Amino acid sequence: MTTAVVVEAIRTPMGKGKVGGALSGLHPVDLLAQTLSALIERSGIDPGSVDDVIIGCVGQNLEQSATPGRQAWLSAGFPVHVPSVTIERKCGSGQQAVEFAAAGIAAGLYDIVVAGGVESMSRVPILSARMGADPHGPGVRGRFPDLVPQGVSAELVAHRWGLSREVLDEYAARSHHRAAGTASSGGFADEIVPVTPAEGDPVTADESIRPGTTVERLAGLDPAFGTDEMRARFPELTWSVTAGNSSQITDGASALLLMSRERAEALGLRPRARIHASAVVGDDPQLMLTGPIAATTKVLARAGMTLADLDVVEVNEAFACVPLAWQAEHPFDSERLNPRGGAIALGHPLGASGARIMTTMLHHLEQTGGRFGLQTICEAGGMANATILERLD
Repeated sequence: MTTAVVVEAIRTPMGKGKVGGALSGLHPVDLLAQTLSALIERSGIDPGSVDDVIIGCVGQNLEQSATPGRQAWLSAGFPVHVPSVTIERKCGSGQQAVEFAAAGIAAGLYDIVVAGGVESMSRVPILSARMGADPHGPGVRGRFPDLVPQGVSAELVAHRWGLSREVLDEYAARSHHRAAGTASSGGFADEIVPVTPAEGDPVTADESIRPGTTVERLAGLDPAFGTDEMRARFPELTWSVTAGNSSQITDGASALLLMSRERAEALGLRPRARIHASAVVGDDPQLMLTGPIAATTKVLARAGMTLADLDVVEVNEAFACVPLAWQAEHPFDSERLNPRGGAIALGHPLGASGARIMTTMLHHLEQTGGRFGLQTICEAGGMANATILERLD
């Protein structure tokens, strides 16, 4: 099959997902449009040569309701004949967009694809599309009567793997310290593109990182999900999940440019990486966050690899318990697990996170000389994606 390669990968700074956040005044279409413009400018390709724009987005309502990739492409002033499609696999949407792009190229359906994601959580609040509705339906409720909100699933995961509040807070503080260290050393400089808000100067750095985070300060936060109802339902839980050891609500976008190796060579562009293997799984819908464990087993088997072959692993930090439970089942060097921090420090703009993580992982491999990186993301409903990225010389 045709080999699909990544020739460019960028992301925006992460803005706090609330009114007054650095990117909150910017319409999500224009946030993504600036990202796409920067991607095309960096690569130097003719935007009219792009076959499709595949964009992950979870909140497909309000300002993100009109196929945001299509609107962003038009907002950027690019040719109208280029189409777009929106991918929604919850937190893995941006990662799935990249995998679909690579698969389309490998199958000969595309030559050049833009893949990425966008989420403006300040302007399109999480769960705003539900309007109080039950998304499961009576059939699912009948089969799985014990379904709980995702934050309670995090408590169940922490309990099952014996992860104490102190351990969760230690992990969260480490995420901030690693992200702050990467930022101060210039490690994020190549992947971040400036974003000009509706008013004010361009935003050039992540707003979400808190360098002064300590375990002691995190210990003062109250549990976020221990309602009276849930405490009565699960008396065995210690209620250790807080806003401090969970991912941040943020605004952001990310985009990658993929194409066939032949097209890259014809255009004089350097293939930087390729999708070595990928897998997607379903897992326990009540625990919900354990999918990365099974997805990792599946993708390693598919690739004929072991953890020892990997230079870095990125497990999305939806909650601190997710990478810690993953590590308990897949023992891996802590220094190479989320080495630049994760969603606890950098935020989790739902539909964009998969592409953001891949962008960060690619730049890390390039800056450290690594070859293989694995990224995996837990997704609502008990699903997960896993992708092994191979850096190319």
